[in-house]
Amino acid sequence: MIQKYFQKAMQVAHYEILEDNEGFYGSIPAAAGVWATGSTLEECREELLEVLEEWVLLGIAMGHELPEFDGVILKVKPVA
Repeated sequence: MIQKYFQKAMQVAHYEILEDNEGFYGSIPAAAGVWATGSTLEECREELLEVLEEWVLLGIAMGHELPEFDGVILKVKPVA
């Protein structure tokens, strides 16, 4: 389920070419603070996925509600 969540989140990522061809900038607007840069688009995507993974893990640890992506929701259930 978590891989599908990452996949759906990455599908809505936005990418821009930085000024003076200094590389690429990518972000996931629904996930506040999830952004990355890279010298190539592929490097930017890889970095963005890593930031997203860390953001989700931190959000889970802090008990934050995570955004829904294309019908995919992550919810943590307490373990007895």
